[in-house]
Amino acid sequence: MKKGAKKTASQPEYGVKVEENVFVTARDGVKLAVDIYRPDGPGKFPALLALSPYGKSLQPFDTPPQPFGKSCFEASIESGDPYFYAKRGYVYVIGDLRGTGDSEGAYLGLFSHHEGEDGADIVEWLAQQPWCDGNVGTAGICYFSSMQLHVAAEQPPHLKCIAPWEIFGDDLYNHGQYEGGVFNIFLYGLYTGTYPARCGYAIKDCRSWMIENTPPAKLKKLVDKALSDPDLRQYPYLAHLLKYPEKNPILFDFMLNPFDGPYYRERSVSERLDKIKVPAYVGGPFFSFFSQPQMNVFNRVKVPKKMFLYTDMGTRPWRAHHDELLRWYDYWLKGIETGIMDEPTIRYHTTGMEQLKTAEEWPLETTQWTDYYFTGLGGLSREPEYYNDEPDAFVQQPLFVTEERARVSYVSPPLPYDMQVTGPPRVTFYAAIDQPDTKWRVEVREADSDAIYPLASGWLKASFRTRLPDKDTPWEIAHDFTKSVPVKPGEIYEYQVQLRPMSHLFKAGKQIKVEISSIDIPTDIETYDVMWHVCNAVTTVHRIYRDGCHQSKASLPVIPLEQ
Repeated sequence: MKKGAKKTASQPEYGVKVEENVFVTARDGVKLAVDIYRPDGPGKFPALLALSPYGKSLQPFDTPPQPFGKSCFEASIESGDPYFYAKRGYVYVIGDLRGTGDSEGAYLGLFSHHEGEDGADIVEWLAQQPWCDGNVGTAGICYFSSMQLHVAAEQPPHLKCIAPWEIFGDDLYNHGQYEGGVFNIFLYGLYTGTYPARCGYAIKDCRSWMIENTPPAKLKKLVDKALSDPDLRQYPYLAHLLKYPEKNPILFDFMLNPFDGPYYRERSVSERLDKIKVPAYVGGPFFSFFSQPQMNVFNRVKVPKKMFLYTDMGTRPWRAHHDELLRWYDYWLKGIETGIMDEPTIRYHTTGMEQLKTAEEWPLETTQWTDYYFTGLGGLSREPEYYNDEPDAFVQQPLFVTEERARVSYVSPPLPYDMQVTGPPRVTFYAAIDQPDTKWRVEVREADSDAIYPLASGWLKASFRTRLPDKDTPWEIAHDFTKSVPVKPGEIYEYQVQLRPMSHLFKAGKQIKVEISSIDIPTDIETYDVMWHVCNAVTTVHRIYRDGCHQSKASLPVIPLEQ
């Protein structure tokens, strides 16, 4: 790359021209609609492409940025600010995926092969336009971010860099719809526009892949089987959707595919990360289901890369960190020496700590895995329990009986010193239930904190407890989600739950809390980060063992503090 002497990023020096509903013809003849925001000045400029099913015309909406959950909050305004970049010498292009917004064609569910191909076709079209200098990058968070990865995996020649922040569903099964094998119905609201994503999809021609590709007799059997599942049937809107799939064909398809397999593998960019050959700046929060995909993508792509991690989702419309990303685009698309590649590979924020910290690998190279054992009377100790064979227990009734979430908690003594925990906690525990299955919800919190959301959380369906240790990575343990193994009621099993990454400073005198429960409650604000998970429809007794033969524990990634 040709590098200049300039150390600052591009400055706002242009007016902005806007061209709406420009159509790009994909390789199969489908016309894809894009809006183009160009610098109002002579010359050629690099281009940035942002793609989603949310409707391109919504993205420059000028509502002041709103915190998550507020009345005018709109989760789907996530392309980034086109005017910010166009004023600084970039052509910013926002497009509608096929079958959505103003584009032609049919949308066949998240991340069909058309999406990456269409994005690659738009990249190459942009490079040929008289106002483009041939250098193209990609932009946007969440769905936009995942599209960046799918486009990059197609290897369009003129794509020069990507910046996937807040990645959703790199593994569409375990990092998307079935976290730990537990079905979450985030897409119910995301598609139709119920809380928290009120606008939802810009629906035009969205179809069920299962209906389009499954013989009618086989489809009926799959629907009947889903309708007979008491866990799904306890939610009337899910049973309704199984009868009337046109209302939300995406979630309908997910309900008919409760096991990992070809449907998810074909749509998971995690299967093709080795195809990405351009520099990647990964970013996002230690929060929600974005966190594990960020770590997975960062570790698996073998390109010049960086990662920036923060502690919450921020506001929408998404306007955060544009100055930081401008430095990245300037370096790779304009050849400006902004200094960004001279900085540490990873930078991250930690709740409870003002200082922005740095590292070179994930998990952090200084990680010291530290075990805290469950003990009697709700204790959490560095020493295991040996002499108390009586288990802890909680009884969870279904949501149509109660909206109380039962749980057991284990709390450490007050810490004698500050302790930083940064990384992906893992919780291993031994338990028996009185039903053939349950869902385990496991969280790490700071005791007596008024924080709504946990510091780290994870899910595991009991019948998906089978481990695949040969597929473990330093940042995530693996389970077999291709088949279920029912639980024998009353028998004690080992469960290993991978929690999402966290970064928190427990100050001296504070206490660590590990909490185990089994449900989400749709009306509970604690569950709004992913809508909610489908829970047991029968009363279930859960017993947690922590004796000499069953040393249940939380393994925390502790980072030594500088003295």
